[in-house]
Amino acid sequence: MQAVNSILVPVDFSAGSKHALAYAIRLADAFGASLHVIHVLDDSFALGGYLETYAGHYIETAAQQAAGDLEGLLTPEQKGRYAAAAVVRIGRPAVEILRYLAEHREIDMVVMGTAGRGVVARFMMGSVTDRVLRAAPCPVVTVHSHDHVEEGTGHRAA
Repeated sequence: MQAVNSILVPVDFSAGSKHALAYAIRLADAFGASLHVIHVLDDSFALGGYLETYAGHYIETAAQQAAGDLEGLLTPEQKGRYAAAAVVRIGRPAVEILRYLAEHREIDMVVMGTAGRGVVARFMMGSVTDRVLRAAPCPVVTVHSHDHVEEGTGHRAA
């Protein structure tokens, strides 16, 4: 089995992705791994005609907000313990996550939630998790939003 030294956790700030981050933290503790936490601002809706004028300002504001939200996901102690990198990207989520993996070949595992978008968005745009799962160069651990792990035990709650 390959050693796990670095874990990537894509987050969209949903409860499911926060649950995946909590699971990744437990894995990082078990393996002594570092964490990369990434949020991708989906710009696919901001590319049309008259919106282009406002898209730049909107995306810039959203990126600043996302960066602040990312900073709040880990405590200062966790940031130090896991040598955590917090990254905001702009683009199509699956494409940017895969691009980040290609740029950071030291990442040994991806941990991500399976339900961040609503049913309609998932139907129209496909599942980001599915796309990453199929194309990632490393193992991808999926954490279902209905999986509840008891804090501190690593065991699934009944």
